[in-house]
Amino acid sequence: MDRTLPPGLPPRDRRGHKGTFGTVCVVGGSVWGGSVMAGAPALAALGALRAGAGRCVVVAPGAVLGVVLGIVPSATGRVLPCEASGAVVGHEAASVLDGVLGMVGSAGAVVVGPGLGVGPGVEGVVLRALQQEGVGVVVDADGLNAMARVPELFRDFRASAVLTPHPGEFDRLASSLGMLRVGSDDASRAFGASELARRLGCVVVLKGAGTVVSDGLRVWRCEAGHPCLATGGTGDVLAGVIAGVIAQHGRVSVGGAKGAGGMSLYDAARVGVLAHAKAGERWSAVHGAEGGALASEIAGLIPAVVGAMVGRSDSQA
Repeated sequence: MDRTLPPGLPPRDRRGHKGTFGTVCVVGGSVWGGSVMAGAPALAALGALRAGAGRCVVVAPGAVLGVVLGIVPSATGRVLPCEASGAVVGHEAASVLDGVLGMVGSAGAVVVGPGLGVGPGVEGVVLRALQQEGVGVVVDADGLNAMARVPELFRDFRASAVLTPHPGEFDRLASSLGMLRVGSDDASRAFGASELARRLGCVVVLKGAGTVVSDGLRVWRCEAGHPCLATGGTGDVLAGVIAGVIAQHGRVSVGGAKGAGGMSLYDAARVGVLAHAKAGERWSAVHGAEGGALASEIAGLIPAVVGAMVGRSDSQA
């Protein structure tokens, strides 16, 4: 078990501009049967910006995008091509994603999956994200479900990726790879996260009480956190926070190794997890409550927590 603390963060460049601090692309949202899934991508975008990313581009269906940008006007958007039924048009969506990723480049990160829905088009978008090299890809929610449904996606897994499953999503991924399901005890969770990370050559963030982060070689358990985080939308915020940290501080290469001038995906994920956990603790301290937190409120506390990590040799925020 890795008992080191996540690294501290460098001071923000006083002469920097929004491009200096990276771009996060959030691919998510869906429209099915008259229901609009806009909250998840909005919260992921909010998490990325609150973590300090300079820009956030949301790629979502047209009916969703306007709602998301109404919630997070600091973000910009591109329309994800969909049929009248709401189904994602795979080849057109992949082309849009290619264009956005070309703009993001190596100074950025992608979150794929929040509220994205199901279907062959979604699987095509997730595949295109997993084929990227040189950009950090955070796979969450429906992105993980697409991977579990279509094991062929694993064959084209070339991205420097962070997977952020909750226990149910983890079990589906594990089953699709022929792995045994893990128990809820700390040792089983640590073993399962490490094994999945090793098999896929990625970083795994297994969420829950005592969130586990592993790159297949090291396993770290977050001791911080609070039960108030057990509410809808906080996982979307976490995915955005991790992507925001990668966009600013990560220098990724194939396999997630540390590149020149930045932190590894493993450390970026640990910083994001700890910041999110500490925000939960702060929410409880401010409100004097065990529950009732809104995911947007947790996102609102991220800047102060991240600020406390700056200039430290480790992240004892």
